Amino acid sequence: MSAILDGLELPIVGAPMAGGPSTPELVAAVSGAGGIGFLGAGYRTVAAVGADVAATRALTERPFGVNVFTPGGGVRADAGELVAYARRLAAEAAAAGVALGEPRHDDDAFAGKVEALVADPVAVVSFTFGLPPREAVDALRRAGSEVWITVTAPDEARAAARLAPDALIVQGVEAGGHRGVFADDEDASDLTLLVALQLVGEATDLPLVAGGGLATGAAVGAALVAGARAAQVGTAYLRATEAGTSAAQKDATATDAPTRLTRAFSGRTARGIVNRLLADHTDAAPRGYPEVHHLTTPLRAHGRASGDADLVNLWAGQAHALARAEPAAEITRRLAAEAREALESAIRRLR
Repeated sequence: MSAILDGLELPIVGAPMAGGPSTPELVAAVSGAGGIGFLGAGYRTVAAVGADVAATRALTERPFGVNVFTPGGGVRADAGELVAYARRLAAEAAAAGVALGEPRHDDDAFAGKVEALVADPVAVVSFTFGLPPREAVDALRRAGSEVWITVTAPDEARAAARLAPDALIVQGVEAGGHRGVFADDEDASDLTLLVALQLVGEATDLPLVAGGGLATGAAVGAALVAGARAAQVGTAYLRATEAGTSAAQKDATATDAPTRLTRAFSGRTARGIVNRLLADHTDAAPRGYPEVHHLTTPLRAHGRASGDADLVNLWAGQAHALARAEPAAEITRRLAAEAREALESAIRRLR
């Protein structure tokens, strides 16, 4: 169903990593190596997304994609809980010498981003945090873009399939960054990638792209055997030469520090490397995205600029310690070659 997946030289998708890591240079390098890279439109203005698309086009003639956060991904924070959390973070802000941001609820300029991508189409537009409106899907497909939707469980996959997307991105709980769950509540999926692939594969016959904890070629090969047409890799590119990852994030990614799910930085569940802010405030963080995201933005920006890793949302998957500091093209080709070797080895063991 997906011409893009059918046409890939290598079954590697460079995951969209909003907030800096997914630069045009990184995206172009992944696509140029035979996979397909994705820009992250999250937190970017419409104009900035357009500039990123233009910059990527100037670097590669290969297909690439853009990921957009759906407007259903935000849940309004309880006003009292938000005030209490801001008071709790006040000491962190004072110590850093910055003021906390103004919490507000918005849809990340969803309509404007879709309109811009319809006017200037890319090969694929993927969606995270829920189902995009049908009219957005139809408009993008008329413009010539494929539409991929992120899911984490079979019920989400069945709902997404009603929009007839070209592919589903199946995200396991091992993945770094925000969970792609439709509803970020106590009933949200906690399925690991291998389990989710099996269950989603039974629920729909749409092409699947697997994401979550895939830091080696052997893991990529396992995802392909489990039914994925390609592996979406994010954390493995955090230390890539072309990535816009902050120094604090790169350094933390290279350690074996544990990861944990948290709402402390954004008000939406995400997996990050455990640092002081995550450890001290996760249990008190309210559910409220993007209000909490806006509240903590100055604190996180100060951490990145000053190199204080204890203030930064160190989004990373559980296998982050395996990420290597290499050019993105080398990472892409290495993962594919390792996957091929692992699959051939497995076949020999089955004879």
